[in-house]
Amino acid sequence: MRWAKDNAVLLISALLAAGSAILVPPDAAYLDYFDVPTLATLFCMLASISALHGVRFFAALAERIVGVFGSLRGVVVGFVLATALASSLFTNDMALLALLPLAALVLSATGHAERLAFVFVMMTIAANLGGMVTPFGSPQNLYLYSRYEIPAGEFAWIMAVPFAASMLLLLALCLAVPRERIAAVPVRTAFEPRPTLLYLVLFALTVCMVLRIVPLWAGALVPLALLVVDRRALARLDWGLMGTFVAFFVFAGNLARVPAVTQAFESLLQGSVLLWSALSSQVISNVPSAILLSRFTENYPELLVGVNIGGVGTLVASLASLITLNEFRRLDRAGTGRFLVIFTVLNVAFFAVLLALTGALFASGLHPGGG
Repeated sequence: MRWAKDNAVLLISALLAAGSAILVPPDAAYLDYFDVPTLATLFCMLASISALHGVRFFAALAERIVGVFGSLRGVVVGFVLATALASSLFTNDMALLALLPLAALVLSATGHAERLAFVFVMMTIAANLGGMVTPFGSPQNLYLYSRYEIPAGEFAWIMAVPFAASMLLLLALCLAVPRERIAAVPVRTAFEPRPTLLYLVLFALTVCMVLRIVPLWAGALVPLALLVVDRRALARLDWGLMGTFVAFFVFAGNLARVPAVTQAFESLLQGSVLLWSALSSQVISNVPSAILLSRFTENYPELLVGVNIGGVGTLVASLASLITLNEFRRLDRAGTGRFLVIFTVLNVAFFAVLLALTGALFASGLHPGGG
């Protein structure tokens, strides 16, 4: 039961894939559904990040970053910006897994545990929006970057406006926190330099794969190296996310072969790819939305922006948000109701502002991706 709860998205995606196979029975064309570059780079990214997490690299780095701030406002700003930065480099899931426990520890140690819900929500928004600026900052970016073969410079240019707006909104809210002096945050976590350096090299190799600096086959070095020095990193890899991608490739590929479905989606997206990708993310999450809608539109600037700002809003808009909910319930189950209220209010506000801003810019032709 616990496994099913933790892997609900994987189970749902598998059921959808199986259901779509009734409409389109398996045949040789199924092999064309899978975006091999996306799956290969996603695997290498998750494997190298899993290895870094195993040597506590993220926790140690976060302690050193946050330790330089001497006020309550500074700590909150530090955690929010560190989460956004970690998300842009190491994905939103890993940013939250590494930083949420540390944030809880610091707030409790400094006598500010009552701010846990607000800080957790802000960090979640930072994780879901901070990763939008890089192709490897989130699974949906990794997929769309590969699917449409978007040049790295164009990708950053398309995401510049929503990213800048997101960071300004986050900082504005952080400034509402009192500038109250607190004791220095102790550095408790150490990591071994030699394996950490190796794993950082593997991560850098993966980034070079994503940016098409090195060929795809070079990624074989990642699992080969981990098989020798750290097999547990491969075991800890998020296999559920890999399975979800495979299942949604099947589901989306089958739907694209049903004429009535194709016509319906193409007609719907003619209205606004930005709007429908953002709204669909609120219901089925932004990764499935990216995979599904990419089958029916070539308007990748609006799709890219839509599924990224669609990561805020409802609790299921980004699966990373469920990580925060589970961590908060572990620490303060009685305060879950208050957490959900704060989460909903702030996420809906961010979603509405960013959707209105980017929608207006695309409509006026002023957005960098609007051409």
